[in-house]
Amino acid sequence: MAKSPTSIGGRGPTISALDPWAPSAGRTHQLLTDDERARLAVMSSIVRFKKRETIYLEGAPAEAIFNINTGVIKVYKVAPDGREHITAFLFAGDLFGLSTEGTYANSAKAITDVIAYRLPVTMLRSHLAKDTEFDFHLICKLCQDLRQAQRHAFLLSEKRAVTKLAMFLQLIEQLQIARGQQIAEIHLPMDRSDIGEYIGTTLEAVSRAFRALTTRRVITLRDREHVRIVDRDAFDKIAG
Repeated sequence: MAKSPTSIGGRGPTISALDPWAPSAGRTHQLLTDDERARLAVMSSIVRFKKRETIYLEGAPAEAIFNINTGVIKVYKVAPDGREHITAFLFAGDLFGLSTEGTYANSAKAITDVIAYRLPVTMLRSHLAKDTEFDFHLICKLCQDLRQAQRHAFLLSEKRAVTKLAMFLQLIEQLQIARGQQIAEIHLPMDRSDIGEYIGTTLEAVSRAFRALTTRRVITLRDREHVRIVDRDAFDKIAG
């Protein structure tokens, strides 16, 4: 059920991204001013999704875009054989809801419990027409998303599962650093099967790659969600 933005105590949507035209030391920052967040809050509502709940399906009418407040979602396409091909994992401060000719260009599902702002497309389009500064902020965010898509394409071009997994862990670690989170461990809220779909390999290959990295003492696992890099030189070499 949709709720007022004030029901979670927030000041409105956030867009966290690197500014492609300014030095940032690899850290994302909040692109919106308090006034911009307040204006977006007026047109938005709060929606909640349970873990593994489908948010929308590819081809459905694109009536809204979403801004994650808490939680993690995956964006994916479904192959003719029913398999999911994950194109992105998205976190707090990210936007999702890309559309093509009025319908969603992909599907989205909650990996964890998610709280998000829902912004109706018609109201957002009207806002963009009046606020060129907000339009610029969206361009900054889209530039970051494009860089992530390029890195994903490069990852998929690799052939060895161990290299793919190391590159994936490196990507998640860098996202944590960019968000200003502690990096003693890499947090993986997604399942091993989700990782396999993202890096373009099987669940069995993902499991073997984790075993190879732990056997070689490159990483250690506290549990299935927390990874620690113990040999940075070896890890960086494998990840390229």
